[in-house]
Amino acid sequence: MKIVVLVKQVPDSTEIRVDKETGTLIRAGVPSIINPDDLAGVEAALQLKEKHGATVTIISMGPPQASDMLKELYARGVDECILITDRAFAGADTCATSSTLAAALTKTGYDLIIAGRQAIDGDTAQVGPQTAERLNIPQVTYVDEIIDLNDKTVTVKKALEDSEEILEAKLPCVLTTLSGMNEPRYMNCNDIVDSFSKEVKIMTFSDLDIDASKVGLAGSPTKVHHTFTKEVSAQTETFTLPADEAAKLIATKLKEKQLITK
Repeated sequence: MKIVVLVKQVPDSTEIRVDKETGTLIRAGVPSIINPDDLAGVEAALQLKEKHGATVTIISMGPPQASDMLKELYARGVDECILITDRAFAGADTCATSSTLAAALTKTGYDLIIAGRQAIDGDTAQVGPQTAERLNIPQVTYVDEIIDLNDKTVTVKKALEDSEEILEAKLPCVLTTLSGMNEPRYMNCNDIVDSFSKEVKIMTFSDLDIDASKVGLAGSPTKVHHTFTKEVSAQTETFTLPADEAAKLIATKLKEKQLITK
């Protein structure tokens, strides 16, 4: 069985600052880490590998320096690492990213795809579900435990706000995982040494059978016009209202601030 885990390298959100002039994130000098939800997915895949004899492939889309992160995952015990990198992919939103990942997955093949619920630098929780839709396969989000896996199905526990569900999905499928579902293992000395000699395979735009209009900025319908941090003061008003009244109040306040036109 081939398990593919989608992993993203993200800036450490505890050290992120916002440029007050441009409203963009200041990434210079900010250390990069493996996205926590994705790292939980890697650990879940490695546990399945130990139990069922599966192989674990990591796919990441990012700049060339993300290869260092993938070397770290070799040191944790994965079997193969693939980096999708090309200037053509720059500026991609979740729509373009999922198109690119789906094209790569079609090339590599898969039985089970695991992705973190969301990335801490975007918090959209869209890439995993969008990728499943593009591949036209089942998906289960907010997975807190993988209970069972066989050649045909996977059984998982899905975390909801105030309850849990036990679900069975046919393979192949996509699971999105929560960071609290497990404790990722440490790298061991032997695997660290071996990781230096292992290859991070590179896939570029020319390796994927995908139209240029579906990747990067060209394939991204989402446009961020402004980013800012909301300042909260002691004068902030607090309202406790039923949902329908709260929605009307929000709409009224947005109109007053000229943030919406209708």
